[in-house]
Amino acid sequence: MTKPFAAGLMLAVAVLAAQAQTSPVGLWKTVDDDTGKEESLVRFSASGGVYTGKIEKLLDPAKQDAKCDTCSDERKDQPVLGMTIVRNVKQNAGDAALWDGGEILDPNNGKTYKVRIKPVDGGQKLEVRGYIGAPLLGRTQTWLRVE
Repeated sequence: MTKPFAAGLMLAVAVLAAQAQTSPVGLWKTVDDDTGKEESLVRFSASGGVYTGKIEKLLDPAKQDAKCDTCSDERKDQPVLGMTIVRNVKQNAGDAALWDGGEILDPNNGKTYKVRIKPVDGGQKLEVRGYIGAPLLGRTQTWLRVE
C-alpha cells in the first residue's frame, strides 16, 4: 500500500468516526437543568432518517416503577422506563449540526414540547432544547454521551 493511499484511508476513517460522534445516535445521560442531578439514560436511534429517544434506564432507584400519570396521550399511565420520550426528529436541512421537527416529552409533568437537538464538544454532549412556539421560549438541558 502506498503512503498517500494509506494516509487518505486513515483520514477517511477519522472523518467517518468524527461524523458518527456528532450524531445524536447513542446512549446519553440526562441531567436535570435545575438540580444538576443525573436522571436517566436515553438511547437515540434512527430509522429512515427519523430519530427517536427512549429511556433505557432510570438512575433513581425509587423511580424504577414510575408511570407517566400526567401524560395526556397514549403514554398515559405507562411505565417511564422504556418510554419513547423523543420522536419524529430529523436532521435539519438548512443546518446539518441540528436535529429538529419532532417533540420531546417531559415525563415529570406529562407535557410535550417541540425539540431541537445539537451535538456539541465533538459529540460528547448533546444540547436538548424543549420549547413552545419559537425556540427562544424554552429551556435547554445538556446530556452527556455514555456510548
